[in-house]
Amino acid sequence: MTRVLVLNGPNLGRLGTREPDVYGSTTFEGLAALCRDAGRRLDLDVEVRQTDDEAEMIRWVHEAADERLPVVLNPAAFTHYSYALRDALAQRTAPLVEVHISNPATREEFRHTSVVAGVATGTVAGFGTFSYVLALQAVVELLAEQANEQN
Repeated sequence: MTRVLVLNGPNLGRLGTREPDVYGSTTFEGLAALCRDAGRRLDLDVEVRQTDDEAEMIRWVHEAADERLPVVLNPAAFTHYSYALRDALAQRTAPLVEVHISNPATREEFRHTSVVAGVATGTVAGFGTFSYVLALQAVVELLAEQANEQN
């Protein structure tokens, strides 16, 4: 089984109560269970984490780079301004899929810019928590593509 980190940034631990009209009613625990269940179906060992601390997020990204782990990342507010996170992500050694529950392009203008998108393999946004399932499916496809290229 391939280990995958699903990393979540600030305020995502408050899912279910935080702006349910934007983020839905699923709690963070529900999101984590959804990701782990999807991972099992996809033969992935999914570890879901959440932090409100930029330094902790960067440490997790360094861990993923050092261990060559694929990452599904919802940077949340860090998306729009964290050049430190962007620089850490640029050191990635495995697929990186940026994910968002809502579609940032349909929201306030400041949310339209992602400083991490340029170093991500791709982005999935706007499908609610199902965005995470799509991102995990993308990781599987990206890993298979890499394996084929090496053979």
